[in-house]
Amino acid sequence: MNKITRSKALFSGLGVALVTPFLENSSVDYQSLTTLALHTMKGGVDFLVLFGTTGESPTVSIEERKEALYKVHEVTEGKIPIVLGVGGNDTLRLVERLHNLPNDLLAGILSVTPYYNKPSQEGLYKHFSLLAENTPLPLILYNIMGRTGVDLLPDTVQRLRRDYPQRIVAIKEATGKLERVVELVESNDEDFTVLSGDDHLTHEFMRAGARGAISVVANIYPQWVKSIIADYTSPEAQYRDMALGQCYKQLFAEGNPSGIKEWLHLMGHIATPTLRLPLVNVSEALREEMKASIENLQKLGAC
Repeated sequence: MNKITRSKALFSGLGVALVTPFLENSSVDYQSLTTLALHTMKGGVDFLVLFGTTGESPTVSIEERKEALYKVHEVTEGKIPIVLGVGGNDTLRLVERLHNLPNDLLAGILSVTPYYNKPSQEGLYKHFSLLAENTPLPLILYNIMGRTGVDLLPDTVQRLRRDYPQRIVAIKEATGKLERVVELVESNDEDFTVLSGDDHLTHEFMRAGARGAISVVANIYPQWVKSIIADYTSPEAQYRDMALGQCYKQLFAEGNPSGIKEWLHLMGHIATPTLRLPLVNVSEALREEMKASIENLQKLGAC
């Protein structure tokens, strides 16, 4: 599958999993959020993702999400697609949420597999089928077994894609398995988009047939991540991927989004690195390591 064919698929390219900045009193920092959205947009991202894992969706209220969506849409003037995270383990409640979304502001939905109650593959199929039947928006499946305890297998993905081709359009694959990318690409039509959900594997995933990524690192260095995806066969892309190695490790060393918020704060992109419990800030030792990495990447021209 060539690069030209890849570029035509819906949600191909670079999506950024935006953080949800908070002020020191834990209220949403809408100013930092909109500034960050513009920073990533200027850096060349192809779409924004609000309230995924990185956006601390479990601890952000429905009202806060709506306010954030309106503000980001307003400041970006509708010039970039916005994808909203709508996931959970109560299917009927999710259907109700889908019925109350401002669909005119959205390009799609990112929906993680149900967590904790660990449904079977048939349960996963019926869950996503019901979501697909209750929204006019395209759905990006989100498979991240390390957080949910359940793996959305390729056969189930293929079945969903076959039965709902206008709704099930992509998958964010974060199992960390390179062979999974190959299987997903080979078992689905060319208009289905496989996205990397692990920054440190994005370059390898692209070479295996993925069409892009939903990236955490793109909050900080959108231009570099974009080049790793767009020019994945080039020596420059490989160099930049290797140069970001310590960044990949440090951002996730004490959990996401604790790492990315600290890094963004150190670079002045958000006012505070505040998180909502049960998430906490990174250790002082990791913070110092990040400072050194930021300095090194600045010398290399990372942006």
